[in-house]
Amino acid sequence: MKKEKIIEFEKKIKYQFEHPELLITALTHSSYSNENRLKKYECNERLEFLGDAVLELVSSEYIYKDNPTNPEGDLTRIRASYVCEPTLALCAREMNLGEYILLGKGEDLTGGRERDSILSDTLEATIGAIYLDGGFERAREYIQEFILKDIEHKKLFYDSKTILQEIVQGEKKELEYKLLSEEGPDHNKSFTVSVNIEGKQITTATGRTKKKAEQSAAYQAILKLGTYKKQGR
Repeated sequence: MKKEKIIEFEKKIKYQFEHPELLITALTHSSYSNENRLKKYECNERLEFLGDAVLELVSSEYIYKDNPTNPEGDLTRIRASYVCEPTLALCAREMNLGEYILLGKGEDLTGGRERDSILSDTLEATIGAIYLDGGFERAREYIQEFILKDIEHKKLFYDSKTILQEIVQGEKKELEYKLLSEEGPDHNKSFTVSVNIEGKQITTATGRTKKKAEQSAAYQAILKLGTYKKQGR
């Protein structure tokens, strides 16, 4: 990895590594290490294991303090929604983490930089790298800034299709997602869909998969419907 990319990522996350090799390992996917005949432990899987544990502790403390009267079962469900693969992938996309990952050529060509599993695993690996490089408090700051900050907003996006369905059903109306266009080669497709309520187009959105386009369109529809309600429409 070029030094310029390391510096660029460090500026993005507001943390400078004393041991940048930890960051390089955190950003190295197994497909890259296999293709380049690196040792098995030179990919990010071990750091992902460590980062997952640190994330669980930090998020558990945050949820415990933020929900002072909730029982254990509620806290467990909240944590599961905060640290699940889609939510972590969303956080990774907001950081543009995908552009920094070292991927094998095949994985790269098939859209690996946008794959939820790769993005979420790499994000956890960067947590592990910061923990080893700077200690628990620096890792906590990183998690709070890039994962827990505005977490309700992120959860709303992740749950947007379910939430929109509940809103529309509550008003006894019909909801439909319509595919408007599908463009690009198989490894880099772009889908545009619309959200229609009672046959009327409410919003449109584009995504790398049909599911992600629908999710984005649903999220925009929720915001739009919320605006209408606030205005008394």
